[in-house]
Amino acid sequence: MAGVALRRADAPGDRPGALRRLVSVVLEPYYYVGPGLILIGLVMIVPLVVGVGYSFQNIQILNPFKTGWVGLQHYRTLLQDAVFWHALVNTLWWTFGSLTIQFLLGLGLALLLAEPFPGRRLVQALIFVPWAVPSFIAGLAWAWLFNPIIGPLPHWLAAIGVLATPDNILADPAIAMWGPITANVWWGIPFFAITLLAALQAIPGEMYEAAAIDGAGPWMRFVHVTLPFLAPTIAITVLLRTIWISNFADLIVVMTGGGPANTTQILPSYIFTTAYRKLDFGYAATISMALLLLLFLYSAALIRLRRNLRSTT
Repeated sequence: MAGVALRRADAPGDRPGALRRLVSVVLEPYYYVGPGLILIGLVMIVPLVVGVGYSFQNIQILNPFKTGWVGLQHYRTLLQDAVFWHALVNTLWWTFGSLTIQFLLGLGLALLLAEPFPGRRLVQALIFVPWAVPSFIAGLAWAWLFNPIIGPLPHWLAAIGVLATPDNILADPAIAMWGPITANVWWGIPFFAITLLAALQAIPGEMYEAAAIDGAGPWMRFVHVTLPFLAPTIAITVLLRTIWISNFADLIVVMTGGGPANTTQILPSYIFTTAYRKLDFGYAATISMALLLLLFLYSAALIRLRRNLRSTT
């Protein structure tokens, strides 16, 4: 009893040390994630804040004396900018076309690679090659392939009747967008193929055996077994790839520069042209804010749709 009383008497003296230990335990996780949070703040948050500030200022490198706060003037100009609205429509076309073809071909490749056959490992490695090629190099290579003088594609397309003559596809306003879309599909298929293949390999084989015993054919097994298991992976990959494609201007800048006559101009390439060719960083920041808002609304809608599907199932 005396020992207990002594410990109780000493307890008030231990409170500062216990408090320090408690604070140390609570703050310990932040010691590990702190550097990462600081890096994210410097790389993402700070540029975002600077970009928002630029959209309310007139910053023209070629006109340094005409600077200062302009408020919502850039946003009013944006609403009346015909090139912006044309680039917005092109962005939707560019994103939807590239995403749809990439996903379908990537899913097909994943289904093929999920089946055992000789040399499957080698084929998987070869499919990943386009993803490892720098986008700038890919754009130059595809621009060469579409060149009617030194490239083979126009002549092949003319030989099979797709084109009347082996003309320059990238210079034809009616079909110029299909050049960068084709290059983007080739460059982005590995992303869907590899991620969907990993998800396919995680599906228990017993599910297919049970479905086959119940009399389900290949198509029914795909619809009722494969797709439900792939749904979470499809949702996140489509979300990520949509954001990446809609922000991806490398191929268009290299292959067409947004031409001819802005027929391949998308919002990211318009931002690049405004900032680094016209040197108008204020208006380029305004276009960036518009693109950021559109992507935020799209992401929010897709996440909301996924939650609703989860609640119904």
